[in-house]
Amino acid sequence: MKWFTYLKKGFFLASFFVVSIAGNSQEETTFTNPLLPSGADPWSIYKDGYYYYTHTTGNRLVLWKAKSIADVKSAPQKTVYSPPKGMPYSRQLWAPELHFINNKWYLYFAADSGRNENHRIWVLENPSKDPMEGEWTLKGKVADATDKWAIDASVFQHKGKWYMIWSGWEGDANGEQDIYIARLRNPWTIDGERVRISAPTLDWETHGDLKNVNDPPHVNVNEGPQFLQHGNKVFVVYSASGCWTDYYALGLLSADAGSDLMDPSSWHKNPEPVFKQSTRNGVYAPGHNSFFKSPDGKEDWILYHANAEPGQGCGGHRSPRAQQFTWNKDGMPYFGEPVKSGETLSLPSANRKGKQKKQ
Repeated sequence: MKWFTYLKKGFFLASFFVVSIAGNSQEETTFTNPLLPSGADPWSIYKDGYYYYTHTTGNRLVLWKAKSIADVKSAPQKTVYSPPKGMPYSRQLWAPELHFINNKWYLYFAADSGRNENHRIWVLENPSKDPMEGEWTLKGKVADATDKWAIDASVFQHKGKWYMIWSGWEGDANGEQDIYIARLRNPWTIDGERVRISAPTLDWETHGDLKNVNDPPHVNVNEGPQFLQHGNKVFVVYSASGCWTDYYALGLLSADAGSDLMDPSSWHKNPEPVFKQSTRNGVYAPGHNSFFKSPDGKEDWILYHANAEPGQGCGGHRSPRAQQFTWNKDGMPYFGEPVKSGETLSLPSANRKGKQKKQ
């Protein structure tokens, strides 16, 4: 009867192998939010078969490298830059963004000397093919002639020209953050004047009471601008109201692709937020987003941070989340509602290695 015992063992092992493969296949086609337990201002870029991910850590710049956006939790990570002490960029490193420009990597971030009013934009350069390797060199501060307070820089190319957008102060005192745009001469140099294209004037943009004696009593906020293009339209998606409130949400500026992006009149603001808290789904203060394409280029995805409970503010409770978005017939982006934590979502197309689970 030994052969029968072996047969049973063989059948069991074969069955176990098949179940295991099926289970892995299922795991490789879906994911759930949040992507990490904590991480504000998430940014991701897909290149050469990998997602390179980063978010605000405060005192250093860290990159993650993953085959799938769902693998960030287990992906290798590396601190690529720790600033020296006593410099204007040594403290409060916020909102890093990784870009590949002219065959080099550039890592933009906001930092200060320990005093918020000294926040400015800085950029690092790395000629390595892989941003996890090679040497990062500080190219310097990126500022226009006014050199005012600035955070949340992003860069983009449109019709052969490079631009930077960011959140800044009009003057030298805190109280309002606006969205500015400027042309770039190269990845580390602004060419010409900055132009303000958005200020927080609508009701949903002006939730910003503060209760700290060291802060102004109220701050109106437009921040975290991100460029997006579709068809004959270009967009800037930005975060509005204070991140310390549950009203933190995404707004939308739009312009014709053929218009002068440096002309404020080219930009039109959506009267309502395009992505906001969902009490039904338990998602609060969603914002400071970025965008990425699926590996096959067929899907558009939004990456953002949010809180799981009301009143959690701007601290370590914010976690990175991703979901697919679509386009309306009029060419406007449709972001829908923030999905609840733990809801099963299909991975970006071309990351799915088995039969997709029907949603």
